[in-house]
Amino acid sequence: MKAHERFPLLPIARGEGAWLIDFEGRRYLDGVSSWWVNLFGHSNFEINTALLDQMGKLEHVMLAGFTHEPAVALAEQLSALAPGRLGHAFFASDGASAAEIALKMAFHYWANRGRPGKKRFVALAGGYHGETIGALSVTDVAIFRDAYGPLLRENILVPFPGDAGAIEALEKVLAEHSGEIAALIVEPLVQGASGMRMYPSAYLKRARELCTKREVLLIADEIMTGFGRTGSMFACEQAGIAPDLLCLSKGITGGYLPLSCVLSSDEVYAAFYDDDVTRGFLHSHSYTGNALACRAALAVLDIFKRDHVIDANRERAARLSEAAHDALAKHRNVRNLRNLGMIWAFEVESADPQFARKAFELALRRGVLLRPIGKTVYFMPPYIVSEAEFDLLVDAGVAIADAA
Repeated sequence: MKAHERFPLLPIARGEGAWLIDFEGRRYLDGVSSWWVNLFGHSNFEINTALLDQMGKLEHVMLAGFTHEPAVALAEQLSALAPGRLGHAFFASDGASAAEIALKMAFHYWANRGRPGKKRFVALAGGYHGETIGALSVTDVAIFRDAYGPLLRENILVPFPGDAGAIEALEKVLAEHSGEIAALIVEPLVQGASGMRMYPSAYLKRARELCTKREVLLIADEIMTGFGRTGSMFACEQAGIAPDLLCLSKGITGGYLPLSCVLSSDEVYAAFYDDDVTRGFLHSHSYTGNALACRAALAVLDIFKRDHVIDANRERAARLSEAAHDALAKHRNVRNLRNLGMIWAFEVESADPQFARKAFELALRRGVLLRPIGKTVYFMPPYIVSEAEFDLLVDAGVAIADAA
């Protein structure tokens, strides 16, 4: 808030497609999908229609002794789409909650199986899983973690998958500490908050093999990577693997309403299925399985299916990547231009400690919303972005690089 004395908040009046519009009528291209949540544009007609219909039926009922059609239908559809046998859904409100649930569930799974000593977690260097206490304990982004360090549990950090010797380091840790490790948690293929760091699918494949061998659960945090961001519905598909627990949020409702979900395997579910309530998974959210949020998510899945979005995005990404490459790849201040699915990122060489803020402001002046992470500039637009609109993102990126 101190910073906003100099740089006032930008009040947005409405959204329209890939654009945000302020009260003066100025338009801003949403190049980051409003923090990675918007898939099919603002004020999407089909999602609007579904929500209006649902509001006339049921807005919410507690999922304690009750259920409703949108929650049941969404759980069934997510299970059918997910890799492997992830047949059970636990709904919550946001991404950090999903990560927290998965961590608690992994520990409780082993406790129910008579192995309560398995209570530590392995996480990747540079990983981000949210800002609740448990999620922060497996997060390795200093700006979020350091202030709360004294509150956090000690877990085990292994090298970023793109580093030399990363899989060997993971293998060594799992071999030496398997008796105390409940789960390995990863962001599949892309680490978002540490700068859109991308790594090969071979790491995930080997990690799955090692976790199975050493009796360690695998948690896939697809909060950002899920729902088509990496070029497949879920990033895990590109490695041909299935996790034991799959965390979903962000794009699940197309950017409309808070919702998250943890899908678990049949084996994990079975460990909690008991007459003894203390063996049950005890975790409550007042708005768990909210009917409006679930209906929005169902509308999103309808669009995916009807419009063959995954295939269309592959073609769209190939065309858009040409524009990004032509303008940025050889720029004197640009390094490591990369793309995966509907994510593009590059680093800008700059000695300015205020680079991210100044780049954000420069882009806004050009009618584009970009939000650099350190020296990393990235594009993550809604899937409806046109080639002309994407060119505006690229032009803003060039302007940022020119000014560095």
